[in-house]
Amino acid sequence: MAALSNAKRVVVKIGSALLVDRASGDLRAGWLHALAEDVAWLKAQGKDVVLVSSGSIALGRGALGLAAQDLPLEQSQAAAAVGQIRLARAYEEVLAPHQITTAQVLVTLEDSENRRRYLNSRATLETLIGLGVVPIVNENDTIATDEIRYGDNDRLAAQVAVTVGADALILLSDVDGFYTANPALDPTARRYDRIEHITPEIEAMAGDGVSGLSKGGMITKLMAAKMATAAGCAMAITEGSPDNPLKLLENGAPSTWFSALDDPQLARKRWIAAMKTRGVVSVDAGAAAALASGKSLLPAGIRNVEGDFGRGDPLAILSPDGRKLGQGLSRYTSQEATAIMGCQSSEIEAILGYAGRAAVIHRDDMAL
Repeated sequence: MAALSNAKRVVVKIGSALLVDRASGDLRAGWLHALAEDVAWLKAQGKDVVLVSSGSIALGRGALGLAAQDLPLEQSQAAAAVGQIRLARAYEEVLAPHQITTAQVLVTLEDSENRRRYLNSRATLETLIGLGVVPIVNENDTIATDEIRYGDNDRLAAQVAVTVGADALILLSDVDGFYTANPALDPTARRYDRIEHITPEIEAMAGDGVSGLSKGGMITKLMAAKMATAAGCAMAITEGSPDNPLKLLENGAPSTWFSALDDPQLARKRWIAAMKTRGVVSVDAGAAAALASGKSLLPAGIRNVEGDFGRGDPLAILSPDGRKLGQGLSRYTSQEATAIMGCQSSEIEAILGYAGRAAVIHRDDMAL
């Protein structure tokens, strides 16, 4: 409860079994309206909210009259293409009465593994959040080349939480927490209220899911917990089927909280600091002072660029006397950085021929 109350940025994962009625294949409209009330309630507290939502394949399958059993890849992708429109429209319609603007963001797990794509995704999400928008994130199932698994959205939600620096990740599930065994099969199974560290013994307790629509079991949720907590984000598993599940969670509904191992911003800074640099930028005294006060590195403050690097690569930042001030992830290639160094951000478009980002290294992508 404290983790949700104190969180400034919350990512909520919604599974297919919560959104779609198993018998009819239709959207659970009443439940979704109640969830929208929860989102508005969190936003009214000044919290940022991101939703990671399954459901496109389940909705598309119903619309196309496809079998309720596992579908071949091409039919899953077709169902996702049809269902994604319905899913995005449903979120827009339930959040609009609360004066909340939504955005559809389709990503893949690979987007976080490529630094350039990761930075682009992060910048887009940060911009949307800064504008007060609630992004609705889903895996881009229509172009997936591997077998589509709903359970991937557990890990995707954790990656989104890491990407946006969330301090709370809520997995709305068909179970009310993490148990010592599968409670559907073992009546003696005991639920954990809080897990401070994910030990090998805890990992051995994870079992398979039992839901008819959701393929994600406790194994994927535990993987999500390991990823999120290592990056400073606490994670909860709670029963999502009742109306207003987020309010119920804050009011003490049964759940399992996995404790964050660190502050999300410090964890990210350490991750950047541990990277092997691919290039060097030397800055003037004014830029060095600006960096020390928490500013981003603008092209005007760069005096020299060394190395052959791409967007997203880590760079060492040197002071005028050659001391290493820190390092950060570049938003430009070495050729682009060389072309715009010493120039004002307003001149970037004229020099490169397109509108680039104002900073060469953003303060959020920098460890000093």
